[in-house]
Amino acid sequence: MIIRATRNISALLCALAATYVLGHRATITLAQQLDSQVLGDGIELFQVRPNFYVLTGAGAHVSVQVGRDGAVVVDAGDAAHADRLVTELKKLTATRPIRYVINTSVDPDHIGGNEQVSKAGRSLLNAGAGLGSGMTNDGAAAILAAEGVLLRMSAPTGATAAYATSAWPTETFAQPRKYMYLNDEGIEVLHQPAARTDGDSIVFFRRSDVVVTGDIIDFRRFPVIDIARGGSINGEIAALNRIVDLAIPSVPIISREAGTVVVPGHGRLLDQTDVAEYRDVVTIVRDRVESLRMQGKSLADVKAANPTEGFRARYGSDTGAWTTDMFVEAVFRSLAAGAPQRR
Repeated sequence: MIIRATRNISALLCALAATYVLGHRATITLAQQLDSQVLGDGIELFQVRPNFYVLTGAGAHVSVQVGRDGAVVVDAGDAAHADRLVTELKKLTATRPIRYVINTSVDPDHIGGNEQVSKAGRSLLNAGAGLGSGMTNDGAAAILAAEGVLLRMSAPTGATAAYATSAWPTETFAQPRKYMYLNDEGIEVLHQPAARTDGDSIVFFRRSDVVVTGDIIDFRRFPVIDIARGGSINGEIAALNRIVDLAIPSVPIISREAGTVVVPGHGRLLDQTDVAEYRDVVTIVRDRVESLRMQGKSLADVKAANPTEGFRARYGSDTGAWTTDMFVEAVFRSLAAGAPQRR
């Protein structure tokens, strides 16, 4: 009887603890715990670490690491906010020049400010050392991205390329990892092939313990899987799993709400548990669609079966640039294309 009573009490305590944690997480987000400043025009500044900042409202989220070597900027926002973004970046960096602009994707709200942000900075290489303007970006900050970003930005649309050459990446890579060591910190740029597109990257600031995901995570909605640009649902899930593996949650002292900070392309700042939940939602929808597809159901049948049930209210939309139906169709067509399943 004593053993059974002890077990019952332990179970009750565990249930109460879980209820508290879940309730706590539901009401207090990571972004609410960080120092923030409203800058006007919809732009807000979050101080994530003593030397690490996130600017929101200028297109995709813009991350900034500042140190003795200068500043590293991840994503450059959209073209409409480029000049305002440069103004705010100069306030953050003070006398330290921007050294790198890293693009996580080729989407316009990530690369629209490339030219202005790059020209506001200064190359680490000496333009007068015989290295040529190509390697030094004419003295401006380097623009780094996966090779697929350059290929799409330089692809002709009519008589000219989609973007001016001054906005193109000056350094690209095709291997899984590109790394550098700046401001006393290792920085890894991790290419995620066939995720949303074939040009997505994650940026991991190892000492700051910050992971910048780009639109691999758009916490406002289901991820945009662009099959025409090399995206796939299984590649997206593989990228989400990579982020979960990189991030560390606030354990064993969960009351601190600490751990790795994850900066998505859009939406509030996240922790590892948030990413795992998002990954699970996407995986469940993928598995439901695959189960229906293997039963011989058509795309129309799959849509009618509502495979996003339980998640549609939170991440779905019936209107706008990316609807729930578009997401389900992208999942269906990606699976039908025979991409290998990667969990």
